[in-house]
Amino acid sequence: MKIVADQNMADVEAFFGHLGSITYLPGREISAEHIGDVDLLLVRSVTRVNQALLEHSSVAFVGSATIGTDHIDRDYLQQRGIGFAHAPGCNADAVVQYDLSVLSRLQPDWLQKSLNVGIVGCGNVGRRLYQTLTSLNINCRVYDPFLSDNQALNLVDFDTVLQADALFLHTPLTHSGPFPTRHLFNADALARLAENTLLVNAGRGAVIDNTALLARLQKGPALRVALDVWEGEPEIDLTLMANVLLATPHIAGYSIEGKIRGTAMLAEAYGRWCIEQGVVYASDGLPQTEQQNIASVLTEATLNQLILASYDVAVDDRIMREAMARCASGDVAEAFDRLRKDYPERHEFAHFQIGSESRESQIKAQALAVGFDG
Repeated sequence: MKIVADQNMADVEAFFGHLGSITYLPGREISAEHIGDVDLLLVRSVTRVNQALLEHSSVAFVGSATIGTDHIDRDYLQQRGIGFAHAPGCNADAVVQYDLSVLSRLQPDWLQKSLNVGIVGCGNVGRRLYQTLTSLNINCRVYDPFLSDNQALNLVDFDTVLQADALFLHTPLTHSGPFPTRHLFNADALARLAENTLLVNAGRGAVIDNTALLARLQKGPALRVALDVWEGEPEIDLTLMANVLLATPHIAGYSIEGKIRGTAMLAEAYGRWCIEQGVVYASDGLPQTEQQNIASVLTEATLNQLILASYDVAVDDRIMREAMARCASGDVAEAFDRLRKDYPERHEFAHFQIGSESRESQIKAQALAVGFDG
């Protein structure tokens, strides 16, 4: 078999190497000329998989190591009889870790204050965030028009969720249907946010109208904004970056565990597809999905300190701003993608064990609730 894979995917050789030869390419550079005689295509969110890419190829199966699928023309794949799988939930724990790191940096009293948190979009990530925060007795409200009232969530309408002290956006990007999410946060919605509202987007960039957001930030009264995703990325607006409090290059879900989990989910899905197609698939000896070792023992005294010791979003913010400051005109996209490609190894909460110095009963209970190892 011939396989083409995004170079930012983890452990592709371990999970797919036994099937044939693998060519690794930058995700944005994968084009029709690269996949003419390829059997299996493995991508992440930056590769547009559609008729223009696949029309003259021999690709029989596409796997996307992502939660979202807005970069995939699934109707076209179905028409062509091309198998498809993605990895919903693979990096949900990593994105929740990102959200809590933002809270710990920008709202350090979030555990003590009577904070009202709004979650927009309650799929794998939003639900995990809701469960984590409510287990810590944080008041949460959820806007997701596709969920019914009988689910164990505090569901509210859009106007009500906008009244939250902190808003976390975790919707897919959709352009049609009864509740499209593109520019859900337009100028009107942004104008209704109270001064000092914390707005965090680690979902899809175009859910916020970035032009309207910049105008809102420049006009005031101020919002407190953290962006991991950007409209038009990798060509991000550096003026907008200068006006937000935390800026990162679409890496909220970039934990090593999340990446490995995503690749493993695709391997399992491909194996099932092969069985359905009557194709022989040798799956013996695939590596374990989860890493079992505990890399570090953390001994910090508060939950905020433990969260930031495991992952500090301010470090990624500093690295991004320094990289963009070095950019010559026209090099922003290249710098953005390089930050993602060269992103250092980062571990999720479960990778860290709480040491004896942090075992005061309340702190330990809080740490276990967010996912640290006891």
